[in-house]
Amino acid sequence: MTEKQGFMTALYERLSRDDELNGESNSISNQKKLLEQYAKEHGFTNLVHFTDDGISGTRFVEVR
Repeated sequence: MTEKQGFMTALYERLSRDDELNGESNSISNQKKLLEQYAKEHGFTNLVHFTDDGISGTRFVEVR
C-alpha cells in the first residue's frame, strides 16, 4: 500500500463493559496495541487514535 499525502488512519478504542464494571481501562491499552499491530501489518501509516475512555458503548447517548 502506498502512502498518500494528507491521509490518516483513524484507530478507535472504547472502554469495554467489563472494564467499566471493574473501574479499569486495561482494554484501551490492549485495543491500541492490537490496532497498531494490524495497521503495521497491512501498511497503514499516519496513525491517529480516537479513544472513549470512561464511556461504554452500552450506554445511551442521553446518559453519556
